[in-house]
Amino acid sequence: MIERVARPVAPEVLAPRGPASERASAPEGRGGFAEMLESQLEAVNRLQARAEEEAQSLARGEVENLHQVMITAEKAQLALELTVAIRNKVLEAYQEISRMQL
Repeated sequence: MIERVARPVAPEVLAPRGPASERASAPEGRGGFAEMLESQLEAVNRLQARAEEEAQSLARGEVENLHQVMITAEKAQLALELTVAIRNKVLEAYQEISRMQL
């Protein structure tokens, strides 16, 4: 079995999408984090869907550039791995806080 080596995700994968006015409309501390989290999860989902579409196109013989398909699949994989790692860290922090005595 091939072991995967974790590599940093490119900044464009995590960059907020949409006009700057939409990103700046939410005041700091009031739903900004939730909106940012939701937009990042949607971005990861879009990457996964695009990778799946390109893989299907490759299987049908419609794609000539195998490298682009592999790059798209790797971006989607890295974004998913980062999302899972962040989720794990958030859960660890929550568990640590819940164990604290008041």
